[in-house]
Amino acid sequence: LTAFIQKEQFFASFKTLIDEGYLKVAVLSFSKKAKEAQDSKESDEDDEDAVQKCDAAFIQELLKLKKNDKLSIKDMYIKEGETSPPKRYSSGSMILAMENAGQLIEDDELRAQIKGSGIGTSATRAEILKKLVTNQYLSLNKKTQIITPTLMGEMIYDVVDASIKPLLNPELTASWEKGLTGVAEGSISPEEYMAKLNGYVARRTDAVRNLQNQSELRTKFKEVSGCYKTGKERTKA
Repeated sequence: LTAFIQKEQFFASFKTLIDEGYLKVAVLSFSKKAKEAQDSKESDEDDEDAVQKCDAAFIQELLKLKKNDKLSIKDMYIKEGETSPPKRYSSGSMILAMENAGQLIEDDELRAQIKGSGIGTSATRAEILKKLVTNQYLSLNKKTQIITPTLMGEMIYDVVDASIKPLLNPELTASWEKGLTGVAEGSISPEEYMAKLNGYVARRTDAVRNLQNQSELRTKFKEVSGCYKTGKERTKA
């Protein structure tokens, strides 16, 4: 439901059960857990934040609404809150993210190049992750399988981000895959492809050599090391 008040837009949405389906016979298997979860949720909510019960009468009233209907405002207030940070990757979700890295690419042609392959292969992704942990760039909780970056890993990220940022973008992998596809199809020779790749590496290396970003990196290193000492989460723009 979208409402317009002067020049502002307000959105409201809800979910309601239309047809019980398999729940008619499966309800006993998880009703206890569902009740416990609901009780916990209700205990954490204030009366003013209580969810509107979506009963049959309420739904019927909503069905009567038409576009451009004028509604009266019962109440209006600003609810303050904080967004929750994204969940940490686990070893399983990280490998899945590597496989589906193409979803992060906006360019349709490049996304098509990496679709179905992603970063690494099914045989190498787990080894890539294992090597990052072995080199102490990542920390893996053996019990929960949750992955967190180490101080060294954060510092390496900062160096690459400030020096060769395209290395952090899956579009670079996709563009290289595009070149390899061209070699396989015969539209470009292996020598031409390697010449382009060597040229890219040489240009980026020269650019890094000419950078004067030591002061910027020292500031970032100081920031990240402070976060690890205090246990605070680091935020990136």
